[in-house]
Amino acid sequence: MGIMRRLPPLSALRAFEAAARLLSFKRAAAELGVTPTAISHQIRSLEEHTGLVLFSRQVRKVMLTEAGAQLYPVLRHGFDTFEAALDRLMQIRKRARVTISATNAFTAKWLVPRVARFHALHPDIDLQLHASDEAVELAESSVDIAIRYGRGPYPGLSAEVMFADDFAPVANPRFGALDIGNLGTVPLIHFQWRRNHPLNPTWERWYSAAGLVRPPPQGQLHFSDESHAIQAAVAGQGIALLSLALVRDELAAGHLVQPFGPTVPGHTYHLVTNTDPPPGASVRAAADWLRAEVARG
Repeated sequence: MGIMRRLPPLSALRAFEAAARLLSFKRAAAELGVTPTAISHQIRSLEEHTGLVLFSRQVRKVMLTEAGAQLYPVLRHGFDTFEAALDRLMQIRKRARVTISATNAFTAKWLVPRVARFHALHPDIDLQLHASDEAVELAESSVDIAIRYGRGPYPGLSAEVMFADDFAPVANPRFGALDIGNLGTVPLIHFQWRRNHPLNPTWERWYSAAGLVRPPPQGQLHFSDESHAIQAAVAGQGIALLSLALVRDELAAGHLVQPFGPTVPGHTYHLVTNTDPPPGASVRAAADWLRAEVARG
């Protein structure tokens, strides 16, 4: 069972703290927006509650008694701490926050490396990244912007194309001079698409585009998450059919190479926001940043 605090009314404590700090009932009344008589009544109530005389009332001025002088710094510190805590909480609440939802792989490989540029542009906006391979309902969540990967449409939402995706075979350069003819000697890395679609960029589609007959499977690796397939390719576990947009940094750094083609088209990334209510200034700023990042390539 909780402890019941036997404290005087907060209004009486506030009146005493102000009067003790200002050594004036009149000035305390002006600060708190009440009459000097009200201050006097509050302090009298506090004295009756404590059984202590807190002020020595003199002509045209008041002075703290010994008891009042002991109580005042305790109350002053308490009110200062209370005020500082409220200020911190209010500042946190006042800061704008924008939540962007995207797939796990897109968040890790495309959004995260670019976040520093957003903070440099908008230090007053907190960015929250929500990574999930399940599409969130914008109207029923705290998500402000969703990066949807697919072909749409997205009824009831504002959706614009960010960019289309291409997939190609990529591998760790330790495999040496791979060519399309010895592809069957290297383990194939797969990841599971969340939804079946005839245009999903799979190895079956790639072999068809390449005009090749797929050899009997051997030493294959299957992952439920695209990010894990990327990590496996970087680690040299095999060759993976991956989004060139998501492995751009690995290709640029030489951690992965694209030994041959062809490429096959993937789906399209869309920038999706609510229409009701329309996006506020912070969400519009984040959307503009995303557009600028797409333009950077």
